[in-house]
Amino acid sequence: MKRIDQKRIDQTLELIKSQEREDDGNPRVKTIVNRLLKELFNVMADLDITSEEMWKACDWLTQTGKNNEFGLVFAGTGIEKFIDVMMDWEDEQAGIENRTPRTIEGPLYVAGAPVSTSYAELETEVEPHAERLFMSGVVCDENKKPIPDALVEVWHCNLNGLYSHFDSSQPEFNLRRAIRVGEDGKYEFKSFIPVGYACPPNGSTDTLMQLLGRHGSRPAHIHFFISAPGYRKLTTQINIENDPLINEDFAFATRPELVPPIERISAQEAAKYGKQEAFAKIEFNFNMVKETPKAAPGENHRVRAAIEA
Repeated sequence: MKRIDQKRIDQTLELIKSQEREDDGNPRVKTIVNRLLKELFNVMADLDITSEEMWKACDWLTQTGKNNEFGLVFAGTGIEKFIDVMMDWEDEQAGIENRTPRTIEGPLYVAGAPVSTSYAELETEVEPHAERLFMSGVVCDENKKPIPDALVEVWHCNLNGLYSHFDSSQPEFNLRRAIRVGEDGKYEFKSFIPVGYACPPNGSTDTLMQLLGRHGSRPAHIHFFISAPGYRKLTTQINIENDPLINEDFAFATRPELVPPIERISAQEAAKYGKQEAFAKIEFNFNMVKETPKAAPGENHRVRAAIEA
């Protein structure tokens, strides 16, 4: 079929813009929406997208909102990854070197996790069949000096691939804690080696991934926010070494520098570390960068889940 002529596209765009009141609304939003519509209309014309296809897309968008899956869609389509790419580029332009790379936050953070000093046990409900994990390290500045009073927020899923708060079968803040480091900058937490997870079966994200010939699964990982006064907040996560999906993350979050080695400590050796059972050991230092007035913000202020008081 012959492409609709450009004149009709331009006339439609002008008609839409004609209803904008010059002194009302938000100029930035106007610019973005008008550009998106221009690109969309041209794509509809170039690919001969039918009215039936557009209304199916509308139904999918509506269901995605009802399912609260737009955060997963942002991850699975690479939008969240590209946000990180843009922020990395902005940092490069400002001469900022992030020794610990940022990577995606994902949609499953919950504010207000219990805070402890230097050490935390992440399990509110102990998982007896999991491989025990102790992860430790130091929060440092660019010169590898400890940053006192930094806050390490950590969260991961359970063995069913589900996160507390979003999974009502778990206690609130299960596998979610915040650790305030001391003068030495050291943190440590006890948990277990998490598993990867997949998007809800036959949900909006899974449906889209299937249509794209892709899977909707993530390798095992642990999320972190690292913050301290005078420093740029660090949003990152580590992957669990040797996970089969480590290079096939549907959310594109894997970075080689964020795959620390795991050391297995036997029950016989555990006493040397002050532990009473066999465990997996990860050591990982977080390097923070001082705030730079000339640089673009290293953090966004998206709406996040929180527990109501």
